[in-house]
Amino acid sequence: MIAVTGLTGHSGSFLLRQFIDNGYKGKIRCLVRSSTKTDKLKASGLDIEIFPGDIQSLEDLSRFVDGANTVIHIAGIWRTLKLLEAISRTDSVRHVILVHTTGIYSKHKMASDEYKEIEAGMQKYLDMGMNITILRPTMIFGDMRDHNISKFIKLVAKLPVLPEIDHGAGLIQPVNARDLGQAYYKAAMVEKLPQLSYNISGERELSVHELMELIAKYMGKKARFVSLPMGLGVFGAKSVKLLSGGRVDLVEKVLRLGEDRNFSHADATRDFGYEPAPFNEGLEREVKEFLQQRKA
Repeated sequence: MIAVTGLTGHSGSFLLRQFIDNGYKGKIRCLVRSSTKTDKLKASGLDIEIFPGDIQSLEDLSRFVDGANTVIHIAGIWRTLKLLEAISRTDSVRHVILVHTTGIYSKHKMASDEYKEIEAGMQKYLDMGMNITILRPTMIFGDMRDHNISKFIKLVAKLPVLPEIDHGAGLIQPVNARDLGQAYYKAAMVEKLPQLSYNISGERELSVHELMELIAKYMGKKARFVSLPMGLGVFGAKSVKLLSGGRVDLVEKVLRLGEDRNFSHADATRDFGYEPAPFNEGLEREVKEFLQQRKA
């Protein structure tokens, strides 16, 4: 049995599609809140047990993982340690797959310290011999529900002149949520992987400038840019933060625009066959979705 947290979420919904497309015959237990809509789970044709529970409750998590052979945790790095504690109380789980983030590598991201603390707290479970695999997605995109590329799309649609930091030279490698579903599924089909962690990135790297140009191209509009040096961009963000009384804090976001966030997925390809789809195809699909929604 595979127990999954976050199966009804953004990338989790594409793991569900992988189960369906691959004709998975085993039992799947899905942790859901009492308010979660489960129509897609019930209509999947899979052997799914819907398990209502509170992901913050150690008692609920202990009952949720009991009897599972594989656990896939998609529902947030902040719940990892409590989930691992629950898993340590059962002897059935042979493989734990944790979906964390490449944000842990950032020199600017304030939360990266928290991510590092959480992963440091995992050490005692590794010392116990728990078989853990960490998957680290890059910037996730795929449809207008994402909180990354969708913001760039709205920006290109709204502004006649696009501001960029240092000519948009910062490198990114966004990963399509559809590809994440593939990565989760393929990693779960291997009981023991040779590495503790794997970066899960998109097909290729590109600059922020190229990303904006592609979005404009798929919208059928001419992209015009104005480049600001990082120092001026940070000054502007700090000014906005000061004038808003701290309510609008864009400083970290501006800093990260100048930070390369491209990571190779070669290890994941080698060890469990991860193969992301062409980036441009996914981006064009998302831009078309935005344009259709705007017409509606």
